[in-house]
Amino acid sequence: MPQRQFAAALEIDTPMYSKIERGERPAKRKQIPVIAQLLKTDENMLVTLWLADKVITAIGDDKELANKAMKIAQQKMNK
Repeated sequence: MPQRQFAAALEIDTPMYSKIERGERPAKRKQIPVIAQLLKTDENMLVTLWLADKVITAIGDDKELANKAMKIAQQKMNK
């Protein structure tokens, strides 16, 4: 499918879609279901990957601090 058709389905312009495709800009959460439908793939898998990218971006390079933050987040989720 051409980029312009993907962009139209996501209601964005082609240059913006191109940035998403190249990894220069993250997709928005509300775009994930549309992308999953267009790619005929599992939406939950794409949302999981999207969230993982968000976490990695937020954490940065400090792995020790990242591990502590992830442990706290896991504990909060298990309450």
